[in-house]
Amino acid sequence: MGTAENFRAVLAQIENARTRRAARDEKIILVAVTKNHGVDLMREAIDAGATDIGENRVQEAAEKFPQLERSVTRHLIGHLQTNKVKPAVKLFNLIQSVDSVHLATALDKAAATLGKVQDVLIQVNAAREPQKSGVLLEDLSALATFVDAAENLRLRGLMMIAPNLPEPEDCRPLFKQMRKLFDEMKPAREAFDFLSMGMTHDYKIAVEEGANVVRVGTAIFGERVYT
Repeated sequence: MGTAENFRAVLAQIENARTRRAARDEKIILVAVTKNHGVDLMREAIDAGATDIGENRVQEAAEKFPQLERSVTRHLIGHLQTNKVKPAVKLFNLIQSVDSVHLATALDKAAATLGKVQDVLIQVNAAREPQKSGVLLEDLSALATFVDAAENLRLRGLMMIAPNLPEPEDCRPLFKQMRKLFDEMKPAREAFDFLSMGMTHDYKIAVEEGANVVRVGTAIFGERVYT
């Protein structure tokens, strides 16, 4: 199948997963992850109905986004270095990977300089994987309090990258834990709407357990081509 057919197939799988948990009637946002995929494929996905595009790297996004000639919501889902915060704030509607007070401070200053309130998610390292970014659970409250107080940041929710386990079903407890945490944090925050978790190998389980944003690349565009 081509990109358009793949995109629609993923949408159908998301809807099936959502309806399996009938008590939840949330809209699920499918972020089409376009890392290492060309602008032509991005256009195909958008023409098939994609409204949200995710990129991992600021430089790649800066090269590709101006060529799209289409309006989409732009998500930064990869680790962000502080020396890239100003172009990131210029390029992205939602930065999903805030994982430290240091980064949040830099983003707040950059957004102030640009006259923007930047929407962000806090990335949580719920599985405590040393090779992955993300704030540890015991440090989440302090970081959320800092972001809440930042004049030019708006905390919109949480993001998690689950372990890439041989059996995606084994990630279910982590997804369930994150949904519980999201529900506990939401009442105190007016714009706290997004729980981003689930990728190609586990997005259906993530949706079943409460994700309302999933980040899918390979299932839509095929394997990445590295040059």
